[in-house]
Amino acid sequence: MYSPELQQQIQGLIDKNRLANYLLSKYPSAHHMNNDKSLREYAMILKNRFMKKSAPLSHVQYDHKIHVINNALGLHSYATRAHGGKLKTKNGIRISSLFKLAPEAFLNMIVVHELAHLKEKDHNKAFYQLCVHMQPDYHQLEFDLRVYLTQLELKGDIYT
Repeated sequence: MYSPELQQQIQGLIDKNRLANYLLSKYPSAHHMNNDKSLREYAMILKNRFMKKSAPLSHVQYDHKIHVINNALGLHSYATRAHGGKLKTKNGIRISSLFKLAPEAFLNMIVVHELAHLKEKDHNKAFYQLCVHMQPDYHQLEFDLRVYLTQLELKGDIYT
């Protein structure tokens, strides 16, 4: 997925124990949206800015089980139920609790990703175009997020 040169650069940072320094130089602090209410407010600001006409969100929350299930970082849910003579649709977003202590840029990338699923269910070209529309640095943030997850796995959190 990533070029061998880029992978070698990251491996060099790991070998020299400088991965944390790389991340901290780009993302010096964690965000302060560490509860479901503030996460919902954050997601709704993004949704209202970029996706006003998309389906409403019934819930947005952190979930401590997500990183264990399917190795996911966030999940979107979509349920349709018949209620009387009408169909009711509920959309929800759950974000791994791992991101309670992450830089805001990483939280933004995950929320943008899950919001994009309101319109595009699959990871196709239109999906990624929508992600980039909402977050122009989406692909760089996705890469840096993978570096951050590597840091967490190898040495633990740097934002505690």
